[in-house]
Amino acid sequence: MVWTGTWVSDRLGIELAGDDELRGLLGLALRRNPKRAHLLVSGVLGKHVPQLPSVVHGHGVTLGRRVRALLGPEEAARAVVLGYAETATALGHAVADGLETSPYLHSTRRPVASVPSAGGFEESHSHATSHLLLPEDPAFFDRGGEADRGPLVLVDDEFSTGNTVLNTLRDLHARHPRDHYVIVALVDMRAAGDAGRLAAFAEETGARVDVVAHARGTVRLPEDVLARGLRLVEEQDGRTADPLVPCAPAVAPVRLELGWPAGLPDGGRHGFTPDHRARLREALPAMAARIVDGLGGPEQAGRVLVLGFEELMYAPLVLARALEEAGLDVRFSTTTRSPVLAVDDPGYAIRTRLAFPAHDDPADGPGERYAYNVAGGGFDTVLAVVDSAADTPALHAPGGLLAQLATAAPRVALAVVPAHTPVPRTPDRQEPSVLPAPLRGPDFSSYEPDDVGWLLQDLSAVRLEAPVEEREEAVQRGGAHYAESLPVEYQPTEEYQELYRDALAGSAARIARAVGTVTELVLAERSPRPVLVSLARAGTPVGVLMRRWARHRHGTELPHYAVSIVRGRGIDANALRWLAAHHDPADVVFVDGWTGKGAITRELADALAGFPGFDPEIAVLADPGSCVRTYGTREDFLIPSACLNSTVSGLISRTVLRDDLVGPHDYHGAKFYRELSGSDVSRDFVAAVEARFDELADAVDQQVKEAASADRAPTWEGWAAVERISEEQGIHDVNLVKPGVGETTRVLLRRVPWKILARRGAGADLAHIRLLAEQRGVPVEERDDLPYTCVGLIHPRYTRGATGADGKAVGSA
Repeated sequence: MVWTGTWVSDRLGIELAGDDELRGLLGLALRRNPKRAHLLVSGVLGKHVPQLPSVVHGHGVTLGRRVRALLGPEEAARAVVLGYAETATALGHAVADGLETSPYLHSTRRPVASVPSAGGFEESHSHATSHLLLPEDPAFFDRGGEADRGPLVLVDDEFSTGNTVLNTLRDLHARHPRDHYVIVALVDMRAAGDAGRLAAFAEETGARVDVVAHARGTVRLPEDVLARGLRLVEEQDGRTADPLVPCAPAVAPVRLELGWPAGLPDGGRHGFTPDHRARLREALPAMAARIVDGLGGPEQAGRVLVLGFEELMYAPLVLARALEEAGLDVRFSTTTRSPVLAVDDPGYAIRTRLAFPAHDDPADGPGERYAYNVAGGGFDTVLAVVDSAADTPALHAPGGLLAQLATAAPRVALAVVPAHTPVPRTPDRQEPSVLPAPLRGPDFSSYEPDDVGWLLQDLSAVRLEAPVEEREEAVQRGGAHYAESLPVEYQPTEEYQELYRDALAGSAARIARAVGTVTELVLAERSPRPVLVSLARAGTPVGVLMRRWARHRHGTELPHYAVSIVRGRGIDANALRWLAAHHDPADVVFVDGWTGKGAITRELADALAGFPGFDPEIAVLADPGSCVRTYGTREDFLIPSACLNSTVSGLISRTVLRDDLVGPHDYHGAKFYRELSGSDVSRDFVAAVEARFDELADAVDQQVKEAASADRAPTWEGWAAVERISEEQGIHDVNLVKPGVGETTRVLLRRVPWKILARRGAGADLAHIRLLAEQRGVPVEERDDLPYTCVGLIHPRYTRGATGADGKAVGSA
């Protein structure tokens, strides 16, 4: 029998090396994805290749039983299981079935307004990277109590570079630290270096990390495989077309009623408990009988494919298995977001593809979806199983999924599982009138009282500062979150202050033009009376300037507030409640200074999923990362307010979020550094830029006119560049790569820097960067291929011993 990886292996030189069963588990295909050329196609996962449901479910259950044996009865009884969307949602659920007593949750890309996010992470090589964790039970990850959390079992179909797992571990360990993690996969394909990074995490955190897999091996890739793979996809596209017409006629499928138990979740998107598991097992035989009757019995049904829907894998899988046990000839697979080349060759894993529009109104917008190896599979009946959120007109439209299935099989049936909508949780909260009024200068901050109201609590009396080196070590070891303490405020030398003054004189006009442009775009496109809400603290000087522009140019007094948002923890929910009580959420426009790779842009979108009415799109002064639509410029230039800390931001510290200081009815905290008033330039900065408003008015009008007709859709180029730099530099963590002048400055002022990458010939924009780097002993590496003016790299394996007693950065250990 021909191995289904032969076609790719012969043309690109990709090899699988490892356990004997690898080729029985995996084939190869080519992605339509500029980040990675190849796709390992599992024959037992039930995603791209139709398979017996007993085989798909059985592989997961077997892995779960191995985990149970590893943990022992006591630890297994306390374990929780987390699967990855979209590919491993059923596999993770089956692992939980094998553990028997464990609750299950899988990540999702479908936000739900009633469920606050319990975390999130990135899958860097994926075509759709953002994952949300939305458990209905807010204590899901704290099973057994905070002091006695049981093991966390993370399940993915393949364990390749380990980046996704490490991103998850770091995010969840910062929120819910525990002593034991178990990584489960069908195949462990890590290279030796990747395995070392997981061991390093275990050493840093003191947690035990085990890996359980059916088979182990590695993928050997030629150096130029990505470029060659993309060319090969282009060549194949030039030779062939999709075998099916994308505008097939609308069809009316046989609609089958399942009798799904009321209140039973449709899967693990919001959590699935052992009690849910027992209810489902009890209900399955009756549901299978209804399906068999609806299809006219086994003979009329013939060879059946049960086709699940993206993340909805487990419910269709167990329905298919119940049909298999009832005597039907049945296979199982699901639709997918993954764009993959189809080649009709027995040595290639994806023989045919059906393409159709998304039909569940996805949060990230419309797009194409796929069903692989359905056409040509010899199926007499295809039973599509979707949840009620996806049973839309687009599903039934010409060219939709059902119409495409009708071209691949004589008979199409549809079963709809009720989409589980969690009961909205009303957290303990005060009435809006009880929430404190915003803090204002001069009691809190050096800005004019009308310039900004701070929706923060004053922690000026609390000692929160720690040496930069001590903070870095605690954060990287997972023992602390960066928002739980403050770095010691950098006190600029006279030489550095002179650089700041020169930078302000040289860039005030550029800043004024960008301020005017972004403000006019907000007034024209977002709201005629916007409520500016800056993200403290980098966004606050920009919000003050935007407010000043609206008053200067239009005589309009715009409300302006500053709120806290913390990467990995979300936005201040109490601040949002105050805003919703005093303003129309539709008028709120969130403001920040600049985008780097877009992490805060994504964080805000995730955090606002539980607060309907607020628009998550940020307006920024500069968008070098191409992450937003509303911006003053996309140049990566020096914004002088990035040069300093509190002394250019109203003497306010970075925001603080710590459980012992911020209760459920409190705003996030910050400090007012009154003692630094002699060095404060906050008002001077605003005045210097405002003084240029009149002379830039015509230039702003022209720039706004050009922007109105331009394509300003985000391309996320910054995120892609950061991923590339992270891998090139061997860091493997996008959170340690800080692109752009502003972010690089922050690295040098607040973190332990490793090195600085600088665009050759950047000139005056980098004068302060070079001075800070010299002061801290940080190497500056000139580059010709840098998409930003500069990029700051945080030390990837920081300990105080690694940097020496003086705290200066050194080369990688």
